[in-house]
Amino acid sequence: MPDRSLRVALVGPAPPYRGGIAHFLVSTARRLRARGHAVEVVTFTRQYPALLFPGKTQYAEGASRDDEPQATRLLDSVGPRSWWRTARHLRAWQPDVVVFMQWMPFFAPAFGTIARQVRRGGARVLAVVHNALPHEPRVGDHALMRYLLKATDGLVVLSDSVRVDLARLGVVEAQTPVRQVRHPVYDHFGDPLPQAEARRRLGLPDGAPVLLFFGFVRAYKGLDVLLEAMPRVLEHVPEARLVVAGEFYEAEAAYRERAAPSGDAVRFDADYIPDAEVAAYFSAADLVVQPYRSATQSGVAQIAFHFARPV
Repeated sequence: MPDRSLRVALVGPAPPYRGGIAHFLVSTARRLRARGHAVEVVTFTRQYPALLFPGKTQYAEGASRDDEPQATRLLDSVGPRSWWRTARHLRAWQPDVVVFMQWMPFFAPAFGTIARQVRRGGARVLAVVHNALPHEPRVGDHALMRYLLKATDGLVVLSDSVRVDLARLGVVEAQTPVRQVRHPVYDHFGDPLPQAEARRRLGLPDGAPVLLFFGFVRAYKGLDVLLEAMPRVLEHVPEARLVVAGEFYEAEAAYRERAAPSGDAVRFDADYIPDAEVAAYFSAADLVVQPYRSATQSGVAQIAFHFARPV
């Protein structure tokens, strides 16, 4: 137990929103509460405007877990009035510390404005910086990120590369402390299944070596590289199978065209995989393949480690 209980507010995506950052926030809230701290979770009323969101839906399907923290939905990413409303809510709750989950410069104006307000109320401000700079850079990224970073008392990173990016953005660690921690292993998808059972659920052959590419499909993740390599893999291991499990944020047809030379050896489950089905995919696989062109850290790798699958 801690020396004293803190009041910790977490701001970022949380259920009903889906994705790795939401998983990270929920896990953080559970662990903080288990250690005796009071936790308030504030999430979005609108995370992305529909025109800017490349996927089918921003929301998770299925029932929530009993121990899932309840989030207060206040924040509109593109609605400045909601930024002030969120700041007033946080100040009224009187947190010792407010922690922002930061992964895209798009959210920096909202987070930076709220951070300045809660600091005036006496709270300390931290940010868990999942990405300091985006995988697909845009004009203005540096200025937006600096706006948030200048409003923080400390930063948490999960990899060397993000720490380096913070230095490129002008963060001086003597002025703004940066703590690097290991990305936690995600264990909230349940226990591993017997491989034969998992393959029956997914309709995969028992004896074939199964490769798994898991998660949102975006250009930087290099799925095209893996698909181009598959014919050579099949020359050496003819019975191998590749399962691509995840929603496409790119033109799906181009990837299917690249997969055509491999025929039935490549299977596309081209949709967001609900939490209840994650265990089956990882338990069915022999190997998780992440042919990323660039990366900071990976929640997918941490899921693979939980299910004892090499990456």
